[in-house]
Amino acid sequence: MAGYIARRFVQLLVLLIGISIVSFSIMHIAPGSPIDLMTDRTTTAEDKARIEALYGFDKSIPEQYFRWAGQIIRGEFGNSFVTGEPVLDMIMARLPATLLLNFLTLIIIYVLSIPIGIISAVRQYSWFDHLVTFYAFLGQSMPEFWLALLLLFYVGLRFPFIQTTGMATWGVSIAEHGLWYFLVDRVRYLILPLAVISFTNLASITRYMRASMLEVISQDYVRTARAKGLPQIKVILKHALRNALLPIVTLIGFELPILFSGSVIIETIFSWPGVGLLSWNAVMQRDYQVIMAFNLLGASLMVLGAFVADMLYLVVDPRIKYN
Repeated sequence: MAGYIARRFVQLLVLLIGISIVSFSIMHIAPGSPIDLMTDRTTTAEDKARIEALYGFDKSIPEQYFRWAGQIIRGEFGNSFVTGEPVLDMIMARLPATLLLNFLTLIIIYVLSIPIGIISAVRQYSWFDHLVTFYAFLGQSMPEFWLALLLLFYVGLRFPFIQTTGMATWGVSIAEHGLWYFLVDRVRYLILPLAVISFTNLASITRYMRASMLEVISQDYVRTARAKGLPQIKVILKHALRNALLPIVTLIGFELPILFSGSVIIETIFSWPGVGLLSWNAVMQRDYQVIMAFNLLGASLMVLGAFVADMLYLVVDPRIKYN
């Protein structure tokens, strides 16, 4: 086990270095730069060259990359070219909002999708199964931004209780208004973003769960358990469920990057003050320091999620061994 973990750690480190090189190169090759936003037509060529030298843009891309990598090794993400704030402080200030939205989404989709997928598979071709299948294809084919705009128009603008932008009402706190009023105020802002993200992701996970359960319940050992006279509920929960959860465990591992990045489109539409909205603004403003920090942390969570999924396999299926 120790040898496996060491090999995986080395692989993940090499993968992160490769991702950072590709991201850094693509970002600098793309049209536009922060200098274009810092200058205008009245800026002379000498002033523009001086600004480029100040931020190191007069160096080659490899030189800029090694300069940036050196900062990362020292634990520094640099300062934003737009606001001048430390990049890490900007991310940490917005991270709680993204974590709140996505943790609630994960709870909703997994608490609902697993039992719905199980019931749909056990009652295959029933009216419930047809309804779940229709919803699964509808949810996966419907663009999130389109659903968000529909809810904004038909729900947000017609029900004053539901808020369409932001995260909370200014000045509302537990100390001044009490816990109940504070929670109700937060729920007003959470309804629409949660509904949009949960609707599409719930459809996807439910479909995976249904397909996985259908494959498992057709196995010989499940038929043998039924032939022994075991109750249906015991056959499903004890013999079939753990094996059917293996694909779902994989998806849980890859949900970690979503907790960090959030849904960029949804946070932008609803002006949710999270990391997704920060990354969108950074791309629009060519704020390279913020973009690279966002990409690096997202990639780190992606490879960490894959590693966590591998470890969860041991919990779900004891037959799996890592040597």
